[in-house]
Amino acid sequence: PLPVEEYTMAAPAEETKKENPMRDVKISKLCLNICVGESGDRLTRAARVLKALSEQEPVYSKARYTVRSFGIRRNEKISVHATVRGPKALEILEKGLKVKEYELPESCFAKEGNFGFGIDEHIDLGLKYDPSIGIYGLDFYVVLERPGSRVSRRRRCKSTIGNSQHVTGEEAKKWFEKTFEGLVLHGK
Repeated sequence: PLPVEEYTMAAPAEETKKENPMRDVKISKLCLNICVGESGDRLTRAARVLKALSEQEPVYSKARYTVRSFGIRRNEKISVHATVRGPKALEILEKGLKVKEYELPESCFAKEGNFGFGIDEHIDLGLKYDPSIGIYGLDFYVVLERPGSRVSRRRRCKSTIGNSQHVTGEEAKKWFEKTFEGLVLHGK
Protein backbone atom coordinates (compact mmCIF):
# COMPACT_ATOMS: atom_id res chain seq x y z
CA PRO A 1 0.00 0.00 0.00
CA LEU A 2 1.03 3.61 -0.71
CA PRO A 3 1.70 6.11 2.08
CA VAL A 4 -1.24 8.25 3.19
CA GLU A 5 0.29 11.46 1.78
CA GLU A 6 -0.07 10.23 -1.80
CA TYR A 7 -3.78 9.54 -1.35
CA THR A 8 -4.55 13.12 -0.29
CA MET A 9 -5.62 15.67 -2.86
CA ALA A 10 -3.24 18.30 -4.17
CA ALA A 11 -3.50 21.84 -2.85
CA PRO A 12 -6.04 24.08 -4.60
CA ALA A 13 -4.89 25.50 -7.93
CA GLU A 14 -4.84 29.10 -6.63
CA GLU A 15 -2.19 28.31 -4.02
CA THR A 16 0.18 26.35 -6.29
CA LYS A 17 -0.27 28.49 -9.39
CA LYS A 18 2.71 30.76 -10.03
CA GLU A 19 2.43 34.23 -11.53
CA ASN A 20 2.11 34.00 -15.31
CA PRO A 21 5.46 35.10 -16.84
CA MET A 22 3.70 36.22 -20.04
CA ARG A 23 1.86 38.92 -18.06
CA ASP A 24 5.07 40.63 -16.91
CA VAL A 25 5.51 44.19 -18.14
CA LYS A 26 9.00 45.19 -19.30
CA ILE A 27 10.72 48.06 -21.09
CA SER A 28 10.75 47.57 -24.84
CA LYS A 29 12.85 50.67 -25.51
CA LEU A 30 13.77 54.09 -24.20
CA CYS A 31 13.84 56.94 -26.71
CA LEU A 32 16.03 59.94 -25.87
CA ASN A 33 15.49 63.12 -27.87
CA ILE A 34 17.11 66.56 -27.91
CA CYS A 35 15.38 69.05 -30.19
CA VAL A 36 17.55 72.07 -30.86
CA GLY A 37 15.40 73.73 -33.53
CA GLU A 38 18.32 74.56 -35.82
CA SER A 39 21.12 72.81 -37.64
CA GLY A 40 24.79 73.53 -37.18
CA ASP A 41 27.09 73.67 -34.20
CA ARG A 42 24.43 73.51 -31.48
CA LEU A 43 23.03 70.32 -32.99
CA THR A 44 26.43 68.59 -33.16
CA ARG A 45 27.06 69.55 -29.51
CA ALA A 46 23.67 68.05 -28.57
CA ALA A 47 24.69 64.89 -30.43
CA ARG A 48 27.82 64.69 -28.28
CA VAL A 49 25.68 64.90 -25.15
CA LEU A 50 23.48 62.03 -26.34
CA LYS A 51 26.49 59.96 -27.33
CA ALA A 52 28.01 60.42 -23.87
CA LEU A 53 24.73 59.47 -22.20
CA SER A 54 23.67 56.49 -24.31
CA GLU A 55 27.14 55.30 -25.41
CA GLN A 56 25.86 54.83 -28.96
CA GLU A 57 25.79 56.91 -32.13
CA PRO A 58 22.71 59.21 -32.20
CA VAL A 59 20.56 59.83 -35.28
CA TYR A 60 19.66 63.23 -36.71
CA SER A 61 16.00 64.12 -37.39
CA LYS A 62 14.83 66.54 -40.07
CA ALA A 63 12.03 69.10 -40.03
CA ARG A 64 8.90 67.88 -41.80
CA TYR A 65 7.95 71.27 -43.14
CA THR A 66 9.04 74.93 -43.16
CA VAL A 67 7.91 77.12 -40.27
CA ARG A 68 9.01 80.70 -40.88
CA SER A 69 8.17 81.92 -37.38
CA PHE A 70 10.53 79.28 -35.92
CA GLY A 71 13.13 79.91 -38.61
CA ILE A 72 13.31 76.28 -39.79
CA ARG A 73 13.17 74.91 -43.31
CA ARG A 74 11.87 71.60 -44.60
CA ASN A 75 14.42 68.74 -44.43
CA GLU A 76 16.75 70.81 -42.24
CA LYS A 77 18.28 68.78 -39.41
CA ILE A 78 16.79 70.15 -36.18
CA SER A 79 17.01 67.39 -33.57
CA VAL A 80 18.97 64.34 -32.53
CA HIS A 81 17.70 61.13 -30.94
CA ALA A 82 18.83 57.71 -29.77
CA THR A 83 16.94 54.52 -28.94
CA VAL A 84 18.28 52.47 -26.05
CA ARG A 85 17.20 48.93 -25.15
CA GLY A 86 17.95 46.35 -22.47
CA PRO A 87 19.64 46.99 -19.12
CA LYS A 88 21.21 50.23 -20.40
CA ALA A 89 17.71 51.66 -20.95
CA LEU A 90 16.73 50.83 -17.37
CA GLU A 91 19.92 52.44 -16.06
CA ILE A 92 19.37 55.70 -17.98
CA LEU A 93 15.68 55.78 -17.05
CA GLU A 94 16.62 55.39 -13.39
CA LYS A 95 18.89 58.47 -13.67
CA GLY A 96 16.15 60.49 -15.37
CA LEU A 97 13.53 59.55 -12.77
CA LYS A 98 15.94 60.44 -9.98
CA VAL A 99 16.04 63.98 -11.40
CA LYS A 100 12.21 64.02 -11.35
CA GLU A 101 12.30 62.61 -7.78
CA TYR A 102 10.29 59.59 -8.96
CA GLU A 103 7.17 61.74 -9.37
CA LEU A 104 5.34 62.01 -12.69
CA PRO A 105 1.99 63.67 -13.41
CA GLU A 106 -0.81 61.50 -14.73
CA SER A 107 -0.66 63.39 -18.04
CA CYS A 108 2.75 61.79 -18.76
CA PHE A 109 1.08 58.37 -19.28
CA ALA A 110 -0.53 57.44 -22.59
CA LYS A 111 -3.55 55.15 -23.01
CA GLU A 112 -1.37 52.62 -24.86
CA GLY A 113 0.82 52.04 -21.81
CA ASN A 114 3.78 54.25 -22.71
CA PHE A 115 5.02 57.24 -20.78
CA GLY A 116 7.38 60.15 -21.25
CA PHE A 117 8.85 63.11 -19.46
CA GLY A 118 11.48 65.78 -19.96
CA ILE A 119 14.36 67.19 -17.97
CA ASP A 120 15.79 70.70 -18.25
CA GLU A 121 19.50 70.09 -17.79
CA HIS A 122 21.49 67.06 -18.94
CA ILE A 123 24.11 67.62 -16.24
CA ASP A 124 21.54 66.46 -13.65
CA LEU A 125 21.99 62.94 -15.08
CA GLY A 126 25.56 62.77 -13.82
CA LEU A 127 27.30 63.98 -16.98
CA LYS A 128 30.14 66.40 -16.41
CA TYR A 129 29.54 70.02 -17.41
CA ASP A 130 31.63 71.11 -20.37
CA PRO A 131 31.62 74.87 -21.15
CA SER A 132 32.28 74.15 -24.84
CA ILE A 133 29.09 72.07 -25.05
CA GLY A 134 26.70 74.02 -22.82
CA ILE A 135 23.51 72.73 -21.21
CA TYR A 136 20.74 70.87 -23.04
CA GLY A 137 17.37 69.56 -21.95
CA LEU A 138 16.14 66.23 -23.22
CA ASP A 139 13.00 64.14 -23.56
CA PHE A 140 12.61 60.58 -22.31
CA TYR A 141 9.96 58.33 -23.81
CA VAL A 142 9.50 54.79 -22.52
CA VAL A 143 7.70 52.09 -24.51
CA LEU A 144 6.42 49.17 -22.41
CA GLU A 145 5.51 45.71 -23.66
CA ARG A 146 4.79 42.17 -22.55
CA PRO A 147 6.66 39.04 -23.61
CA GLY A 148 5.46 37.77 -26.98
CA SER A 149 5.04 41.17 -28.64
CA ARG A 150 7.68 40.19 -31.18
CA VAL A 151 4.93 38.15 -32.88
CA SER A 152 3.56 41.37 -34.40
CA ARG A 153 6.97 42.57 -35.65
CA ARG A 154 8.78 39.49 -36.94
CA ARG A 155 9.06 38.72 -40.65
CA ARG A 156 7.88 35.10 -40.74
CA CYS A 157 4.51 33.98 -39.32
CA LYS A 158 3.58 37.54 -38.37
CA SER A 159 0.38 37.77 -36.37
CA THR A 160 -1.60 40.17 -34.21
CA ILE A 161 -1.51 40.45 -30.45
CA GLY A 162 -4.72 40.13 -28.46
CA ASN A 163 -6.10 43.09 -26.51
CA SER A 164 -5.37 41.44 -23.19
CA GLN A 165 -1.67 41.26 -24.10
CA HIS A 166 -1.40 45.02 -24.78
CA VAL A 167 -0.19 47.23 -21.93
CA THR A 168 -2.81 49.77 -20.83
CA GLY A 169 -2.24 53.14 -19.22
CA GLU A 170 -3.34 51.87 -15.81
CA GLU A 171 -0.93 48.93 -16.02
CA ALA A 172 1.89 51.33 -16.98
CA LYS A 173 1.16 53.45 -13.88
CA LYS A 174 1.13 50.36 -11.66
CA TRP A 175 4.40 49.15 -13.22
CA PHE A 176 6.01 52.56 -12.61
CA GLU A 177 4.82 52.65 -8.99
CA LYS A 178 5.95 49.08 -8.31
CA THR A 179 9.29 49.08 -10.18
CA PHE A 180 10.59 52.49 -9.13
CA GLU A 181 8.42 53.02 -6.04
CA GLY A 182 7.33 56.17 -7.86
CA LEU A 183 4.37 58.44 -7.37
CA VAL A 184 1.78 59.33 -10.02
CA LEU A 185 0.47 62.82 -9.34
CA HIS A 186 -3.21 63.17 -10.18
CA GLY A 187 -4.29 66.41 -11.86
CA LYS A 188 -6.34 69.29 -10.54
